Amino acid sequence: MAESNFVDYVKIYCRSGKGGRGSAHLRREKYMPNGGPDGGDGGRGGHVILRGNRNYWTLLHLKYERHVFAGHGGNGSKSRSTGKDGEDKVIEVPCGTVVYNAETGEYVCDITEHGQEVILLKGGRGGLGNWHFRTATRQAPRFAQPGEPMQEMMVILELKLLADVGLVGFPNAGKSTLLSAVSAARPKIANYPFTTLEPNLGIVSYHDGKSFVMADIPGIIEGASEGKGLGLRFLRHIERNSLLLFMVPGDTDDIRKEYEILLNEVATFNPEMLDKQRVLAITKCDLLDDELVGMLEPTLPEGVPYVFISAVAGTGIAQLKDLLWNELNKESNRLEAVRHEAIVHRPKDLTKLQEELKDLGEDEDFDYVYEDDDPDDFEYEYEEEDWEDEPEK
Repeated sequence: MAESNFVDYVKIYCRSGKGGRGSAHLRREKYMPNGGPDGGDGGRGGHVILRGNRNYWTLLHLKYERHVFAGHGGNGSKSRSTGKDGEDKVIEVPCGTVVYNAETGEYVCDITEHGQEVILLKGGRGGLGNWHFRTATRQAPRFAQPGEPMQEMMVILELKLLADVGLVGFPNAGKSTLLSAVSAARPKIANYPFTTLEPNLGIVSYHDGKSFVMADIPGIIEGASEGKGLGLRFLRHIERNSLLLFMVPGDTDDIRKEYEILLNEVATFNPEMLDKQRVLAITKCDLLDDELVGMLEPTLPEGVPYVFISAVAGTGIAQLKDLLWNELNKESNRLEAVRHEAIVHRPKDLTKLQEELKDLGEDEDFDYVYEDDDPDDFEYEYEEEDWEDEPEK
């Protein structure tokens, strides 16, 4: 099978620039044999910056650029000249990218808005020149500060799609069929489990030019939290969604049981997702008559809005859109969105981190190239010039 262009998990090595060293230059000019110190400061090392870009929807562009190096700061020089600042390295990432430390699993930062910038690694500050160390009793200091060292980190970039409604269901529950029926998205549809192997997004049109975004993820099965099926890898794409649409086929033996299994798997992945609004859609209702629908209604879960739909026949699609729109615009949902405006990201479990990296093919070790410090970092500078003796008067 051809490799997918959808990349939502990548590990890269980042390194900021070191600060330039200060100059220990001593001023030497004609007629000024004791000019004193005039060494300039070193330049700042370059930062490694993350910037959100809404034109990206995957991390594919970073899959083949695993090393990110910022420029080093320039050294100070004579006449109190400051060295140039190192070149900043900007990493463009799609909105919804979360960054973790690959070695400790700790959460680092989160990019959610277009144009948002976060300094991932700060460049080292430049060292002070000897001009700053002159005193009345030390008029010719022959030393200067070295620049601050660079920072380096192996990071994991993890993409979590931004959508309003997330589809949750078992394989072959009709999630991709629904997405293709209500939006212009064209996901792969077939009559076998795990047809969808990567998330899909679609924009659902509503009345008066209004719309909302729907996310379709691969199906989950009982025991997905233990690694069965495709596991819970793709559930992170609905962590940011305002509403979860649980989809259960109408020909299922026990709709309530399947709903509870799905809810349990979601809670195992992240207990905070239980606070989100939930809607239940009973799919493939074209196989049911009115009598069966009446018999199924008393057995449905309590306290959860539900609707019977058939994406193939178009039955119940309008009612589903109305229900989703009303739930999205409920005052309680808005308050919940404000409360979770800053999502609390849990650090990754170190016992599972290496296994997770191995499963995603990101467990390879990178070869770092360390640059040796300049041996002249701590030596002072001065100019050697041939002075012509001034004729005596």
